[in-house]
Amino acid sequence: SLKTDILETETGYELHVDVPGFGKDDIKITLDKGYLTIEAKKDEVKEEENKHYVRRERFTGTCARSFYVGEDIQEEDIKAKYEKGILNLFIPKEGTNKKETKYISID
Repeated sequence: SLKTDILETETGYELHVDVPGFGKDDIKITLDKGYLTIEAKKDEVKEEENKHYVRRERFTGTCARSFYVGEDIQEEDIKAKYEKGILNLFIPKEGTNKKETKYISID
């Protein structure tokens, strides 16, 4: 699983996600219907046929984690940075996709 620390600040939330063993290109972040999904995928490296492993402990596969951030958050509101096996995200408390409340006039 992708272990995550979430820090609340005055203006938003900082997420620090551990993704050890994954490179920047192995990580995909999507935002759909208010859900932020972080997916890390590592494909199996093709082995040479003349090698015989007694044991293999390196991970190959996919890890994913989703967080509900609200439907007013857009992709451009989220800031992401990857450094030394940790993905750092900043998500503001209020997004730029605010829906205005419309009132109906009474005759």
